Amino acid sequence: GFQNGGATVNGDVFQESNGPTDAYAAIAKADRLTQEPESIRKWREEQKKRLEELDAASKVTEQEKKDLEEWNLRQNEQVEKNRANNRIADKAFYQQPDADVIGYVASEEAFLKESKEETPGSEWEKVAQLCDFNPKSSKQSKDVSRMRSVLISLKQTPLSR
Repeated sequence: GFQNGGATVNGDVFQESNGPTDAYAAIAKADRLTQEPESIRKWREEQKKRLEELDAASKVTEQEKKDLEEWNLRQNEQVEKNRANNRIADKAFYQQPDADVIGYVASEEAFLKESKEETPGSEWEKVAQLCDFNPKSSKQSKDVSRMRSVLISLKQTPLSR
């Protein structure tokens, strides 16, 4: 039968009383019942930590995207420059007689013939035409400003032989 020990809810025994009770004891008991279990508190902390890590990772990926776009712009610039140079070289090659038959050797011979006909000092002008003299600052590329200045000075005042 029923015991005279009071009502039991979730394993807690509640004593029934009609007399004055401690009002704060009831509030403390309600606080304990509404307080989060340890496992949920741990989960919240871990979830907060995971979200912070994801935020940090997304910031890194944004920087990587920016760097990739920058690299793509430089790459596309270089590809267009190479295409233009190749078109010029192709035009010079195909203006030769029997260029389609002779092939690469004719192109090389034309280059050698052209270089022999040049006046002394114009070699550096030809080298300067092949170089990109636009300074670009990038974290990933090496500093070539010294080499650039040497080539420009050689173009302006060639070495004397």
